[in-house]
Amino acid sequence: MTDFSPMLQPDRGQPARALHIVHPDAFADWLAGQPPRVRSAVAANRVAGKAGERAVLPGEAAEDWSYLLVCNEPEESPWRIASLGTSLPEGTYRLASGEPGAAMLGWLLGQYRFDRYRADPAEPRVLLSGEPARIEEALRVAEATALVRDLVNTGAGDLGPAELEAAAEALAKKHNATLNVTRGDALATGYPMIHAVGRAAAKENAPRLIELEWGDAAHPRIALVGKGVCFDSGGLDIKPAAGMRLMKKDMGGAAHMLALAGLVMAARLKVRLHLLIPAVENAVSGNAFRPGDVLRTRKGLTVENTNTDAEGRLILGDALAKAVEAEPALILDFATLTGAARVALGPDLPPLFANDDALAAELLDASVRVRDPLWRMPLWDGYDEMLKSDVADMVNSPEGGFAGAVTAALFLRRFVPDNIAWAHVDTFAWRPVAKAGRPKGGDALGLRAAWEVLKARYS
Repeated sequence: MTDFSPMLQPDRGQPARALHIVHPDAFADWLAGQPPRVRSAVAANRVAGKAGERAVLPGEAAEDWSYLLVCNEPEESPWRIASLGTSLPEGTYRLASGEPGAAMLGWLLGQYRFDRYRADPAEPRVLLSGEPARIEEALRVAEATALVRDLVNTGAGDLGPAELEAAAEALAKKHNATLNVTRGDALATGYPMIHAVGRAAAKENAPRLIELEWGDAAHPRIALVGKGVCFDSGGLDIKPAAGMRLMKKDMGGAAHMLALAGLVMAARLKVRLHLLIPAVENAVSGNAFRPGDVLRTRKGLTVENTNTDAEGRLILGDALAKAVEAEPALILDFATLTGAARVALGPDLPPLFANDDALAAELLDASVRVRDPLWRMPLWDGYDEMLKSDVADMVNSPEGGFAGAVTAALFLRRFVPDNIAWAHVDTFAWRPVAKAGRPKGGDALGLRAAWEVLKARYS
């Protein structure tokens, strides 16, 4: 994982180059106050005050220089200076005016590297901050985001259910938490849907339910549930090649929940934490579960399997049923669940479903505050009848494809009673196009919003 710790340091007056971050509306006034050498450099670089323009500015001595970025991001945006993490030479920097504040996170994430499969050495760009109390939080969130990115970016040949278990084990050891894992055929009675989805995989990729518990039992219990499909072939309803290309990322929900659990434990929130990750590979073999099979569930419901490629909701159903048994005050689940969510809202905006208006409002408010967008979509009761089956209590995938993200959420709702506050985020966990501080590839979408809510509730 990228080591972010050298990249943010308390400002103790050490030598550093200045970063001039100027809003387009303030550019003319800023330029008017600069010495002639700076105005000449700005003119030579054809900087006219438009967002994104930049220039190296000369100082009084030949070796002295500073840097200008014209930026229309507000001061509270984490992405305000994120582009500078890769465009500047190695060295130490400070803002010419003000403090980086929220932008510390973007500075760090702009220097993220996924280097598991190639050598990509880079000396860190160091940012000085006069707010040392904010550095630790920025580092924690950056490390949590990097964990999601690393896990999602790793190929399925190197990250199967066993490796997800190893990641949870490392987290448990770091924070003195308890880990319990149910594997293979031991799932058949207690977690029959997890077993059915994962049984076709090779022995080394046997399905499992990974559970981590931490914290004082006297504190409110919260459950974090993450979809851990380490590779999704589609099963017997096999995906086309184009649809399978990115399916290493189908464990993105599990990656988010591992990262969120790490944040909870590192901050020692006053909760009793229960992390649940159903980890499987949806493979094809002679014993793969079939279209038309009727699956039993931990809750006792029966599910007619109408599509083996709608497997994520199956494994989540059993995990949610397990989480509910301990009567938590709150359940959050994250999953790369439906292509319909991407059709509806695109790659950058995860849909949020919740059975509790207050919880939904907290998540939406937090998403705006930390610039980690979510968009609430309805648990529309009128579509519940789409889950009707002729032979079982329900189907896993209705015919027709209408409202696919909604019906998937309604399926999950069958496993959570109304008296437990529950939210489901259908995250993409992927950036198809790079943005400042957010390279193409795996990414955490919705993680920071969820973390803000848990901090506010349980600090």
